Amino acid sequence: MKVLVVGAGLAGLTAATDLAARGVDVQVLEARDRVGGRMHGIEVAQDDWADAGAAYLGERHTELLALMAETDLKAVPTAMEGASRFALTAPDATAPDARSVPGRFPPLSGVALGELFDLLDEVTRTVRVDAPWLTPDAERLDSITAAEWAEENLRHPDARLFFPLFLGEMMAAAPADVSVLHMAFYLRSGGGLRYLNAFAGGAQESRIDGGAHRLCEVLAARLGDRVRLGEPVLAVEQDGDGVTVRTAGGAHRGDAVIVAVPPVLADRIGFRPALPEPRSSDRTAPGCAVKVHLIHPSPLWREMGLSGWSVSSDGPLLSTVDDSPPGGVGVLTGFVTGEEAKRYAALPLAEQRAAAVAQAALLFPGLPEPIGFHVTNWLDEPYSRGCYAALFGPGDWIAQGPGLTRPHGRVHWAGTETSTEFFGLMEGAIRSGRRAAAEAAHDHPTSGSAL
Repeated sequence: MKVLVVGAGLAGLTAATDLAARGVDVQVLEARDRVGGRMHGIEVAQDDWADAGAAYLGERHTELLALMAETDLKAVPTAMEGASRFALTAPDATAPDARSVPGRFPPLSGVALGELFDLLDEVTRTVRVDAPWLTPDAERLDSITAAEWAEENLRHPDARLFFPLFLGEMMAAAPADVSVLHMAFYLRSGGGLRYLNAFAGGAQESRIDGGAHRLCEVLAARLGDRVRLGEPVLAVEQDGDGVTVRTAGGAHRGDAVIVAVPPVLADRIGFRPALPEPRSSDRTAPGCAVKVHLIHPSPLWREMGLSGWSVSSDGPLLSTVDDSPPGGVGVLTGFVTGEEAKRYAALPLAEQRAAAVAQAALLFPGLPEPIGFHVTNWLDEPYSRGCYAALFGPGDWIAQGPGLTRPHGRVHWAGTETSTEFFGLMEGAIRSGRRAAAEAAHDHPTSGSAL
C-alpha cells in the first residue's frame, strides 16, 4: 500500500510517520521549500530561535508532549515573573494610559469583565464539541457573528473594549469574522476560557526549547527522502485502482491520499471526482495574525521588574510576551491580530518597525532600540492562508462541519481545522494526523516498521 500526504506541516508529518511505522509506503508532498507549515522558526541570534508561528503548549496537550518525549525535545516555561503592562484607551480618552499591574488582570471594571466571561462561559458550555453543528440552537448561533453578539450582550464600555482584544489573543480573529458557534466551539475545544488564557497551568505554560519547528524537522528527518519539497499540489484524481496526485513537478501514484492543508487551500486543489461539498465558503476567513519579534541583547524589561507581558487597545502590538530563550538574547514577541493585523500587514516594513518600536517604548519606558526586528505576516502566506487557524464565519459549521473529516473515496483529511479536540493548536494537528493515518490504513493492514 502507498499513501500520499499533501502538506508537511505537523498534521501531515504525524500522519506520514504513523503510516511509515505501520509499514506503509508513504510520500509527503509539500509546496514550500521547508517543512513545518504554521510552525516556523526564525534565527534571531546565533543558535537562538524564536517561534514565528505556533509556539505554546500546556499539560493537557498529551499527544504533543508524548511526541516531544519520543523525539527528545524539551519544554521551557513561558517567563511571567514581574508586573504586566496595560495601555487601554478609555472611550473618552485621547491617548492610552500605560500602567503597571501585578498579575495579568487588566485595570478595568472587575464586574464588567466578570459579566463578559460569564456570558462567554454560558454560550461555550452549550456547544457539542464533537459535532458543533448538532449543538442546541446551532442554526441561530452559526448565523450571527461574534461582533453582533457583543453588540447585543455587552453593555459596559470596559467589556466592549476588552472583548475584541481577548478574541484576538485567543483566536487571531476579528469579532466580525467568526460566528458565535465557531467562537464558542474554539474556546471549548481548546480546554475552556480559563485554560486557554492561562500561562501557569494553562495552554500557554511552555514552549519547545529551541523552537516548535524543531519537532517537524525531526519528523521530516526520520522520513528522509519520502518528503518532497517545492511540489504544490494541483489536482487529485481517483479511479478504480488508486489515486493520482498531480503537482507542479509531476504526477504521483498511490492507493490513498491524506490532504493535510487548511480548508481554503484544499478548495484550490482540483478533485476528480469533485468534492460533494466545498471545504470552505466565502465567509471562511484566514486567521488574522502577524507576529513581531523585537530582539534585545538580554531581556531588559526584567531589570525593570516587568514580565514582558502587555495588552494594548491601540495597535499595532495588541499584546506582547517574553519569549527569550534560556541564557540567550531578549525576545519580546508582539501579537498583531484581528482588524489591526489587516492594517499592519499592508504597511511597508520601515513603517511596521517604527510603529512597533514606538509602542514598545511606551509600554516599557527606557527600552532601547532593538538590535533585531522580524515580522512574520501570516495573512499573506500563500500556503497557510492565515494563522492560528481558519476562521469559520456565519453558516460555515452548519454547511461544512459534517464533511470536515468524512473521506471522499480514497481522499482523507487532516489538519488542525479537522480536529474537534484542540482545534487550531498543535495538539489538534497531531490528533488529526493520527486519525487520518488510521483511517487510510484501515482497509489495508500492514505490519513491520519502515522507520
